[in-house]
Amino acid sequence: MFQITFLGTSGSIPTVERGMPAMAVKYESELLLWDCGEGTQRQLMRYKAGYGSISAIFITHPHLDHYLGMFGLLETLKLSSVSPKKLPVFFPGVRDDFERYAFAAPEKMKKGELYRTADFSVDAFAVKHCKDAYGLAFLEKEKIKFHEDKAHSLGLSGRLFREIQQKGSVKTAKGTVKLADVSWVKPGRKLVYGGDCLPDTNILDAAKGADLLVHEATFDSSRKDEAAERMHSTAADAAAVAKKAGVKRLILTHISPRYADVKELLEQARAVFKDTEIAYDGMKVDVK
Repeated sequence: MFQITFLGTSGSIPTVERGMPAMAVKYESELLLWDCGEGTQRQLMRYKAGYGSISAIFITHPHLDHYLGMFGLLETLKLSSVSPKKLPVFFPGVRDDFERYAFAAPEKMKKGELYRTADFSVDAFAVKHCKDAYGLAFLEKEKIKFHEDKAHSLGLSGRLFREIQQKGSVKTAKGTVKLADVSWVKPGRKLVYGGDCLPDTNILDAAKGADLLVHEATFDSSRKDEAAERMHSTAADAAAVAKKAGVKRLILTHISPRYADVKELLEQARAVFKDTEIAYDGMKVDVK
């Protein structure tokens, strides 16, 4: 499973329909929380996103709308009957608020690789928004897949599948079999999240070839000057990044409360990049 759940999709101020910015990234047994606006813990419960099993928290920048819910979540985990596991929390800047949560392992958000497992890594890249503002990239490792019928016909079975991946070739009753002859490489999937940002070369480079780009769209094109002044993006800005980066799919989030109807934003984005959607709270998306 590689699925994201949009927990909060509003920009700066909540609405009845949209909560504050937060996104849950589920990959097999790992659950990553990207941003944690006010009310995120309730959204995790509401949308059945794996409330008690968070593996790590990533806060993209130190604005309250993106992290105000974090300490409420930590407090609830602390008060739960089950002792919380060690929880890495990547946060821009230095804070001393974590002292009361012995299970929290605060680490400074910085450019480069932050988190790694055997199957994927999470990297951060700088974006234009405020001091210590970052975007995030989830990078799945490529996987070796076998042409099973051919492999079996050449005598591969059981432990030999593992051995040939380690050595590159093995001997069977039918002769020497090379890994390249019976396998193919499946590229890893890529998810990129811009946080709050103006479009720039950093997010463009990070998003190149992504299977999914999640990009803020706080304003429509008529407010382009205001977007630039506040270091946010328009829907068309986000679509331009998606088009230039050659991504497969774009989802817009961080929608200003002024847009009760998002039709205008969607039309402006799709005029630039057709495969665009607008996120809503509770939306679940499989990364393919």
